[in-house]
Amino acid sequence: MVEVAFRPITFAVCFVSFGLVAQAGEFVVLSNGFRIHADSHLADGPVIRLQTNQGAIEIQADTVAAFEPEDYTPPAAPVAIPAPPKAASGPVPTPQELVTQAAVHAGLPPAIVHSIARAESGYREDAVSPKGAIGLMQLMPKTAAELNADPRDPAQNADAGARYLRDLLQKYENDPHQVSKAVAAYNAGPGAVDKYHGVPPYSETIQYVNRVLKQYEKEQAATLR
Repeated sequence: MVEVAFRPITFAVCFVSFGLVAQAGEFVVLSNGFRIHADSHLADGPVIRLQTNQGAIEIQADTVAAFEPEDYTPPAAPVAIPAPPKAASGPVPTPQELVTQAAVHAGLPPAIVHSIARAESGYREDAVSPKGAIGLMQLMPKTAAELNADPRDPAQNADAGARYLRDLLQKYENDPHQVSKAVAAYNAGPGAVDKYHGVPPYSETIQYVNRVLKQYEKEQAATLR
């Protein structure tokens, strides 16, 4: 099993004003330290529209710290968790776009949230598991209620799933097996992970963790092409 280090911490807002359009491939550097690969961007008042290989997404301009060309090597920067998301207007986003937006709003690399969504539902907004998990991120009704989200609303489902994953990553942030434990807890529950001090010895959970981490590696590699 491959371990991937990931440690989100506290968010600090930074407002930056940008030009209208980027002409070549670039990395959008968020003020929380994360970077999103984009083909181009368009600044429209308080909103930045990004064209990525996952589709078009919108983010708030005050969450963007800089734009860097693909060959730029960024310095180390503190990471952070941004403010709650604001509703976007315009065409109905695809499931993939909803997942990307939810990841950005939660302060997570989109690749890890896409890996969870792919493993959980294959991006099916109407997916319902035999155990009652609902939607893109397969939220149980109790978990959705705790996150104050309607699990049958795709945007709320994606957002709540990303926030739940963020909470799990924060729970294990000082653990060398942070990511595998968080992914296992998303599947089997944090109680099972704490009971076994790691990935529970359930074949379903072990296969799930391996599948998610392998997909995470692929998603990360795709953003660097």
